[in-house]
Amino acid sequence: MNIRLENMSPAVNLTRRQATGPVRTQHPVWHDLLPPCNDACPAGEDIQGWLALAQAGKYEAAWRRLVTDNPFPAIHGRVCYYPCETACNRGSLDSAVSVHAVERFIGDQALEHGWYVTPAPPTGKRVLIVGAGPCGLSAAWHLALRGHSVEIHEAGPVAGGMLHFGVPAYRLPRDVLDHEIGRLESLGIRIVLNRKVEDVLSEKSTGRFDAVLLAIGAQVARHIDIPARDAARVLDAVTLLRAAGTGERPQLGRRVMVYGGGNTAMDAARTARRLGAEEAVIVYYRDREHMGALPFEAAEALEEGVRIQWLSSIRDVDGTSVRVEKMRLDGDGRAQPTGEYETLEADSLILALGQQTDTGFLRNIQGIGFAADGTVIVGEDFQTGYAGIFAGGDMTPANRTVTTATGHGKRAARHIDAWLGGTSLIRSERHAIVGFDALHLPLYSDAIPSTQSALPVGERGGFEEVIGGLDEGQALHESRRCLSCGNCYECDNCYAACPTQAIERLGPTRGYQVRLERCTGCAVCFDQCPCHAIDMVPETDAVAAPAVEVPR
Repeated sequence: MNIRLENMSPAVNLTRRQATGPVRTQHPVWHDLLPPCNDACPAGEDIQGWLALAQAGKYEAAWRRLVTDNPFPAIHGRVCYYPCETACNRGSLDSAVSVHAVERFIGDQALEHGWYVTPAPPTGKRVLIVGAGPCGLSAAWHLALRGHSVEIHEAGPVAGGMLHFGVPAYRLPRDVLDHEIGRLESLGIRIVLNRKVEDVLSEKSTGRFDAVLLAIGAQVARHIDIPARDAARVLDAVTLLRAAGTGERPQLGRRVMVYGGGNTAMDAARTARRLGAEEAVIVYYRDREHMGALPFEAAEALEEGVRIQWLSSIRDVDGTSVRVEKMRLDGDGRAQPTGEYETLEADSLILALGQQTDTGFLRNIQGIGFAADGTVIVGEDFQTGYAGIFAGGDMTPANRTVTTATGHGKRAARHIDAWLGGTSLIRSERHAIVGFDALHLPLYSDAIPSTQSALPVGERGGFEEVIGGLDEGQALHESRRCLSCGNCYECDNCYAACPTQAIERLGPTRGYQVRLERCTGCAVCFDQCPCHAIDMVPETDAVAAPAVEVPR
């Protein structure tokens, strides 16, 4: 491994007032800032916290820290689109920390070693959750940990929702999904399958539930009208992925066309190839720069032989002939028709145009409101307009991702827990986000990131996992690339740099102490702190004390 050391020393700022002299005007204080990875995580994970434990080789402790926010690290390490890495300050140096890969490693360690948690003593409160998707499962976990009795009613034959029916097995192996869901049942959570809730109030009353969380997701495909005289087989992506997820093998023919440009479209095309299609073409009305799918999703589809026809819109279908109009983008990036057409051949047409929620069964409940798109309106506490009925995940206005839904489940559970106790959850003030420009990096190692290997795609028809995980050495290396932005990790730079020995160590995990009788306020410690865990505070803003103990 090649390690390149680069000098990042900032230029001396001659305009800054020098603080040393007969009277000290400032002194250092340690504080906590919010790392951008934590801020960007839809599940609200303490990413920096569990990475610190992982880099020390304390994998079980890292897992326990992780599952206080997200009960499914092995799942999310595979399917999350990791916005934390987009926000990672390390990306401004060389490349972001591969958070999702380390999370997957920790999750897989938990599955291998059978780690589990113990819930709080029973509270006597009962909660009904409608829907066993990521939001409902996450909420169940957090409620059960707090001692509440939880029952999930799921209309489908298996738990997981779109994790099972919308995410192909080559991205999320079913044994991983089943094991992490099984951990919930070990907490005493009861999952009732093939039970579709039609009357929420009756279900609540009959089951003597104290609160209800609605988390049915968005599993109804959105359709558009395409003129068709003698159409090829037309089906939606949700139906295709659901069928493949249950082991069915729909007959799609040799040539398959997928209409759409999101991640579901990519999954549908890749699934079609695995089901026997020789050609899979995605037709999308915009270009690659404006597609809804994440770049790596499109890249993986192309690597597997999927073809994408950009700037194209389907106008009508006649048998196996699909008439497509060429589009152009205007100055605002919107697709505009050109009047130019071409004809493509397809035995099957798969519509991947998004999903919506079927909330019709809630229309008779007084107080529950709906947005224009049919989603349920909730307050900051995730409660609907009917007391004791909460909602979260894809059936509420939000980004429709697994991680967002998981975060909704956690937050809803915390509000339900407070409501059951007759209180309201008060949000604590968030720390300021620390950006790259605030860091002091006089010297850093340009550590090459660990990469996950691509596994060979099996024979056509196989759904084996296509991305491998990190081994222990790679996971350690990757976790140690974290810069610990905004929070002290006891690097001793301040201790070594202080010219008056005013900073003393308090011992591992206990941070430092400032001996104010020795401190001159020179700010050398501030300049040497790589993660900006120190600020200089004017004397007038501080309480006089002979010494200040600084918490980590």
